[in-house]
Amino acid sequence: MAAEPGYPFSALVGQDRLRLALVLCAVRPEIGGVLIRGEKGTAKSTAVRALADVLSAIDDDARLVELPIGATEDRVVGSLDLQRVLRDGEHAFSPGLLARAHGGVLYVDEVNLLHDHLVDVLLDAAAMGRVHVERDGVSHSHDARFMLVGTMNPEEGELRPQLLDRFGLTVDVRASRDVDVRVEVIRRRMDFEADPAEFASRYADEDAQLAKSIAEARASVADVVLPDSELRRIAALCAAFDVDGMRADLVVARTAVAHAAWRGAGAVEEQDVRVAAELALPHRRRRDPFDDPGLDPDVLDEAMTQAGESADAPESDPEPDPDPPGGGGASEPSAAEPPAEGNSTRPGSSGSRPNAPASSTFKTKALVVPGVGEGAPGRRSRARNRTGTTVAATEDPLAGHGVHLFGTLLAAAGHQSGAGRMSVSPDDVRRAIREGREGNLVIFVVDASGSMAARDRMAAVGGATLSLLRDAYQRRDKVAVITFRGQQAHVVLPPTSSVHIASRRLANFDTGGKTPLAQGLLTARDLVVREKARDRARRALVVVLTDGRATGGADPLGRSRAAAGLLAAEGTACVVVDCETSYVRLGLADELARQLGAPAVRLAHLRADSLTRLVTAGTELAA
Repeated sequence: MAAEPGYPFSALVGQDRLRLALVLCAVRPEIGGVLIRGEKGTAKSTAVRALADVLSAIDDDARLVELPIGATEDRVVGSLDLQRVLRDGEHAFSPGLLARAHGGVLYVDEVNLLHDHLVDVLLDAAAMGRVHVERDGVSHSHDARFMLVGTMNPEEGELRPQLLDRFGLTVDVRASRDVDVRVEVIRRRMDFEADPAEFASRYADEDAQLAKSIAEARASVADVVLPDSELRRIAALCAAFDVDGMRADLVVARTAVAHAAWRGAGAVEEQDVRVAAELALPHRRRRDPFDDPGLDPDVLDEAMTQAGESADAPESDPEPDPDPPGGGGASEPSAAEPPAEGNSTRPGSSGSRPNAPASSTFKTKALVVPGVGEGAPGRRSRARNRTGTTVAATEDPLAGHGVHLFGTLLAAAGHQSGAGRMSVSPDDVRRAIREGREGNLVIFVVDASGSMAARDRMAAVGGATLSLLRDAYQRRDKVAVITFRGQQAHVVLPPTSSVHIASRRLANFDTGGKTPLAQGLLTARDLVVREKARDRARRALVVVLTDGRATGGADPLGRSRAAAGLLAAEGTACVVVDCETSYVRLGLADELARQLGAPAVRLAHLRADSLTRLVTAGTELAA
């Protein structure tokens, strides 16, 4: 029975830039792949699968290989073939998904949720065209030339800038707001679902012509000339945007050549460089996690003009480095200097930062949950997971990660009868216990009632939250924020790893009204319980910022004590930041801390070292 046809590439409506980026990487895979960023339901996966079908018409061996989000390193790169070792005594290698993807498309959905070390492996293979394996006593190398495509929803977390830079091109996609476009999307999708074969036949000729054009561009791309003037334009453009290293220059050059080949030209022109810059530079100008993504067209126009002037300048009379597009001159920070807090210092930045004063944000020390967890790989607390260093061997087949080769051989050596080939049985297999670092969930519970409305207090609270948020981004944590005021509490920021989205949500707090402290604590408890159900291995820390007052409703203090007891019963580490500033102190925050079994720190001591010590002390209570 013939397989049901997929959605045709030529039937996609809109998303012109996405389609172009995919085609250019198909013409020249050395570009380094495409990262597609966008909200749910924007045809990201559909476009990738449709292009794979087109490429299969060019090369019968081309295939689409999808990388599961939970794949291990053994599954990706391959490892020792333990079955053949035990059965035949043969030292053999079992290839992974990268070998299967050779000559085709490797598709990674939700690449931002893939562990960093695996993303590094994928990008290395895509850049070099080969996979080198040195592990478990195995030394192996094989070809792995493929087109790499990753998709992600930024709301679920960002990729680190180092990994973003490794992707050749990036495209941000969103659903069209044009009613006619949306109607056509719906119409075509429903037609496809009603009769896939008939729908695919409508676009068969267009897809066949697309495959022919890609093949012709591939055949001619090596002959496309990159004039010195355009090469200088590329170099000046990348220098103007102050991108790190030379990867951006190379990617823009390769993409411009591919675009020239795609349109049937024999030489690169200014239009090719502009298209390449639109696809290759937006993610490379985003050094700080609070920066907005994207590239302003007006800023790019200005940069192209400046780059054109540089390209026309005599090579023997170099001009000083031009000011970054959008202005800045000598006042711009160097690449080695961190951006000033509260300001958007990237060239031509179109976004803004939260309104916290510059002095209210700071670098924090690590918040380390003591003990050894089993959470997702990160850079904070000690944990046993598959990315750590091997520290021991275990015979429990359900424990550990990967084979402990030395432990296995040592176990087998105990029952050898004499000289000759060693006999290894399945009972001898030992698993490797690895210890590394995990990411945690930090939940901020912020009192936004009338008693907290003073500007200096909220600025201090907001600054500390943003500072810890930046630290959480660097350490691969999740962060959530709950505020309570009036009659209820709100989860203003569900657990996320995206600091860009988080900073937008935390730019301003609505304040005023009564203090429903119990609701804030109960909402935190509900969030902890819900996240435990989703990911039991990820440990949480609740930081409550309040003056301890509880008003509104019947017996507000009694209800807050009961709520504190329910939160404490979950065994979650807590810290109370005492925001009371009255001359005569009521000590309500201290009392709340005792109910939670947590330490308390005063708002006046809300500095990097003071807060970090308290958070660390708070986590020790949960050990």
